[in-house]
Amino acid sequence: MKSWDVARLDLKPRLPEILSSTPEARAIVLTLKEGEGLPEHEVHERAWIVVISGEVEVSSATGERASGGSGLLVEIAATERHEVVARSDARLLLLLTPWPGADHPGAMTLLERLYSRRRAAKKRA
Repeated sequence: MKSWDVARLDLKPRLPEILSSTPEARAIVLTLKEGEGLPEHEVHERAWIVVISGEVEVSSATGERASGGSGLLVEIAATERHEVVARSDARLLLLLTPWPGADHPGAMTLLERLYSRRRAAKKRA
């Protein structure tokens, strides 16, 4: 068994700390200063965002929004584009499953990474 007091970890803003990483999941904790955020992006895994302290707003590319403070839980599907903005200084726990997700660059060969980047560039264009 492992445990962490996520609310009391000594973290630096915008420097996430990986708490645990296994093939089943990755747990990451990070802080954001008021007004900072994670610009629109997607991850290869299903993501859960848990607000430990502060307030955030999470929005999806389809216009869905969730906002709240301590205790807010947001679930995001793999590859769903989303953005996170801190409405006040905030601490977040991120859970990603499975780790790494399908097509994650860390789980690919060099050739697979090249094709993945080309597909991503075509999506953005």
